Amino acid sequence: MSVLAIDCGTTGVTALVVAEDGQVVSRGYQEFPQHFPEPGWVEHEPEEIWVAVISSCRAALEGQTVTAIGITNQRETAVLWDRATLQPPRRAIVWQDRRTSHLCDHLRERGHEPRVAELTGLRLDPYFTATKLAWLGRHEKRTWEGVTSGATAVGTVDSYVIARLTGGALHVTDASNASRTLLYDLRTGNWSDELCELFGVPRSALPRVVPSYGEVGRTDPVAFLGLDLPIAGIAGDQQAALFGQGCYEQGRSKCTYGTGSFVLVNTGSTPVLSERLLTTVAWMAPDGTLTYALEGAVFVTGAAVQWLRDGLQLIGSAQEIESLARQVPDSGGVVFVPALTGLGAPHWDPDARGTVLGITRGTTRAHLARATLDAIAFEVRDVVDAMTSEAGVALPSLQVDGGASSNDLLCQLQADQLGVPVQRPEVLETTALGAAFLAGLGTGVWSTPQELADTWRLDRRFEPVSGVREDGTHTRWLKAVDRSKAWV
Repeated sequence: MSVLAIDCGTTGVTALVVAEDGQVVSRGYQEFPQHFPEPGWVEHEPEEIWVAVISSCRAALEGQTVTAIGITNQRETAVLWDRATLQPPRRAIVWQDRRTSHLCDHLRERGHEPRVAELTGLRLDPYFTATKLAWLGRHEKRTWEGVTSGATAVGTVDSYVIARLTGGALHVTDASNASRTLLYDLRTGNWSDELCELFGVPRSALPRVVPSYGEVGRTDPVAFLGLDLPIAGIAGDQQAALFGQGCYEQGRSKCTYGTGSFVLVNTGSTPVLSERLLTTVAWMAPDGTLTYALEGAVFVTGAAVQWLRDGLQLIGSAQEIESLARQVPDSGGVVFVPALTGLGAPHWDPDARGTVLGITRGTTRAHLARATLDAIAFEVRDVVDAMTSEAGVALPSLQVDGGASSNDLLCQLQADQLGVPVQRPEVLETTALGAAFLAGLGTGVWSTPQELADTWRLDRRFEPVSGVREDGTHTRWLKAVDRSKAWV
């Protein structure tokens, strides 16, 4: 038996067919456009996401038979669609979008942040869905009338894709995605009337919260490639990666290097609150039991490499950065703070902006490439240091995945900065793999998490070089971070 995983990322959709042994037997991928209507604004056209879903799934399913579908997605992105026609009244507002900075400042000044953090484990930041919905309620009255009247549904990307897969029959989200909206109470495991009132979001417009695995509905053959399949796994991308990495025990951790980088550690049945990190639902079992995670979200890592490629045209492809960075022994004193959309954990400054310091006449594009990889390693170290100091969570090792984890130099730099081994699995697409595992666990392809853990295979282990963690480069990095703050 095989499972289809649909991974709706920030720049494209990946579809994988995963066999019982945990191996990927086929795949499809389709990019979709990014829209930047104003500086700091990032939007997606939902219909373009759906077209990418169909295209990638058609490619992955060619010659394959699957028994269930798992879905994982970019989180926090706000999507609206007409309940009857499934057509969106406007573009989706993406998690990277910073238009709600002033709205967050206003709520913070009114003293709401402590209560919001207490209920949600999150903070007032443009990153999260509710701030985007509040902005729509204030600035796009006609669009919002559809929400208040009940004609327009509100959700995240998983909810929208499921609505399309089922021909509009389902309006659901799982607990891991719900916990990223600023509207979900971590302890009750459902939407909070108090938070819905604060952000002005009708609770009736929100999807029903369901477990992360177990059948929640079936695809409509008319809508989805003629197939009638159970939808049995749903999780936000980072929680799915935690599941795909086999981090089922308390204290197990992973870092996914994607558009941003996300470090998650399983904290078990207890939500661990932190001032600088995020507390989130990792997944919900079919019986309603919640497993929690502590998360450090870094907004720009892979996106910084894309900027070198597309914005500065210093490299022709993302894969070139490793060979270019290896041309120099270090960054030559150059420090790049990739705060291209503000700073996430643990610094949290939406008004920070990208900064390059230490440039001299001797600086080359190789130095900037090396400084970019250094920055990714430093950003992840900052998150792990916060986990250790604030939450008392010690990481004996770190499991990595995502596109940039194929970069051997980055993995070695990361191990050196953390002072612990970095372990890379054979299958790097663990976000989609996690969605497949959830769907398979929910339909009996696998019977226990231990069966899933047994499919994990090590590709390479990177051991830290003694003394690098204390060589002073991180201290210089922190000085550069301070200079990038409060720029806007």
